[in-house]
Amino acid sequence: MVNLETPTEPRPFAAPCRRLSTLAPLQWLVLGWRDFRNSPRLSLSYGLLVVLISAGVAMLAWSLGGYILVLAMLTGFVFIAPLLATGLYSVTRQLGRAETPALRRTLQRMRMAMRDSLLFALVLLVIFLVWVRAASMLHIFFPVKTEGAWLDMLPFLLVGSAVGAIFALLCFAAAAFSLPMIVDRNTDMITAIVSSVNAVLRNKSPMLVWISLIAGLTLLGFATGGLGLMVVVPVLGYATYHGYLETIDASAWDLSEEQ
Repeated sequence: MVNLETPTEPRPFAAPCRRLSTLAPLQWLVLGWRDFRNSPRLSLSYGLLVVLISAGVAMLAWSLGGYILVLAMLTGFVFIAPLLATGLYSVTRQLGRAETPALRRTLQRMRMAMRDSLLFALVLLVIFLVWVRAASMLHIFFPVKTEGAWLDMLPFLLVGSAVGAIFALLCFAAAAFSLPMIVDRNTDMITAIVSSVNAVLRNKSPMLVWISLIAGLTLLGFATGGLGLMVVVPVLGYATYHGYLETIDASAWDLSEEQ
């Protein structure tokens, strides 16, 4: 008996990516701000949750190890922020479908992506713990006197920033587009991470602009006592999803459906 079924095309190991203009991330921010204005209540609620988590982490770090550990923990915020934005990707996805964003659908999408998100969280946790240990070691090799001038802290801050940048870049390359892809498509985390790293390496100039925007806006959020994060985090989350849509061609994978 002849098999008349049409063979399916094998999926690529990584989703192909498009070449971006250097200033493409600016347009992502514009779209992210538009989504924020179209869903202010849900966005501010999510932002408030991030502020409360950040405040809790800072207070815990201060009680355990003083301002040095607080600095390390807040730097680690760069590592875990993508996980907190998973629900935001669902919100902007619903807006893109001309739907009214609903908390129920957002939580449903987060639950569906939970397995892969936990795997990704485990990877980030390992990197984060290594960074905290590295920050503690730097404090030993570059001691900071409690009563010293800010100039005495310069070696610690310079070396610490350089080491932290390496860890942050690793996390950024893996997280830039992987979690939005998991939310949008029926794919696994390994494929999503490889696709994200590939896209970052092929778009170095726009990714440098994007990193600068993320860092600047996050610092602005912290500079306002954390309150600015209520706006910054949702806007960056929405912008990240728009960046994924423009950068990654995930058409080989089926769209995920929210209940």
